Amino acid sequence: MTVMVRDFRPEDAEAVTRARRAALPFEVTTERAVLSRVASANPAAKYRLLIAEKDGEIVGTAHVGIAHESETPGRSYANPQVHPDHRGHGAGGLLLRTAEEHLAAGGAKSVYAWVLDEPDFRAFAVKRGYRPTRSAHFQRLDLAGGTLPEPPGTLPPGVALRTAADYAADPRPMFEADAEVTADEPSDIGAALDDYGDWLANTWNNPLLDRDLTTVVTVDGRVAAFTAAHTDGGTRYLSGMTGTLRAYRGRGLAKLAKTDSLRRARAAGYTDAFTNNDAENGPMLAINAWFGYQVCATEVRHVRTLG
Repeated sequence: MTVMVRDFRPEDAEAVTRARRAALPFEVTTERAVLSRVASANPAAKYRLLIAEKDGEIVGTAHVGIAHESETPGRSYANPQVHPDHRGHGAGGLLLRTAEEHLAAGGAKSVYAWVLDEPDFRAFAVKRGYRPTRSAHFQRLDLAGGTLPEPPGTLPPGVALRTAADYAADPRPMFEADAEVTADEPSDIGAALDDYGDWLANTWNNPLLDRDLTTVVTVDGRVAAFTAAHTDGGTRYLSGMTGTLRAYRGRGLAKLAKTDSLRRARAAGYTDAFTNNDAENGPMLAINAWFGYQVCATEVRHVRTLG
């Protein structure tokens, strides 16, 4: 059985989607999303979607690129994922080596990779010179059978519920809100969202973003909080980002946004809701526990210095 690694081709989208869903069943992805990420990648990211083939079958993938939004130059990422039925044949190691060579040639000084918090995966990372840094929790909520909080009977004065679709003509207020809450998100890479065009291409026009199910809370007409809904168009819903702007925190607006979005997602036929939070993001973990989310997996970020 021969394993080889190559770059993604558009005709791979269906097989890549199947492989990633098998490797990470708590994520939401689609063929359109895979194609869009490759097509809209910022040149500064030097992004590559690597494909591992075994005897002509796609068995693994890796998102690879420079963390160009980080305020610390030289940081990069590589996240190999191998189909559970094809692990142990060298695909993961070959994906990672190919990624590291590409990133080093592109000027990267360090590589960050997410690793599932299981003995075999962590041993794989340590063997290749990676050390653990921080953890994050995948969580799942049973939308079909669970009980969701009731929405408030009346909203506080000045507070209104809108959707991202209401900002279709001018998404800039959503960009500004996303930039502020992203800057405060716990991370060992960090991101400064300052490129509106790039944000439009990769966030606002992401095929996974369901603008109708993305709830926006406004206070006196200004965006105060939001929860971004990513969906697969079938049964799976993912909270892409939930945040409250600094001036409005402590007022329960994130809960309000999530309550509205989750209830409307269930009414639209979605049965499984997923989210992912840094283990140090206590406020968001508490909110999700309040909704009834259960941790279904944990991943640990690892880093290796290149050169």
